[in-house]
Amino acid sequence: MMEYGLDDIVEMKKEHPCYKSKQWKIIRMGADIKIKCLGCGAAVMFDRSEFEKKLKKVIKRASEESND
Repeated sequence: MMEYGLDDIVEMKKEHPCYKSKQWKIIRMGADIKIKCLGCGAAVMFDRSEFEKKLKKVIKRASEESND
């Protein structure tokens, strides 16, 4: 199981049709997870199990930024 958290930048398996962007920022976590496209700013909400199926990898963790 992949670890991810609030404000992490993640890459999804499929591209968003806006600018062919695969990078998203996690903006809400709970039973559902809301992500925001870094290409156009569109927000999409998934239930946690669906999100984990579509997630490819975590690109940048929010905790890495706070340590700099």
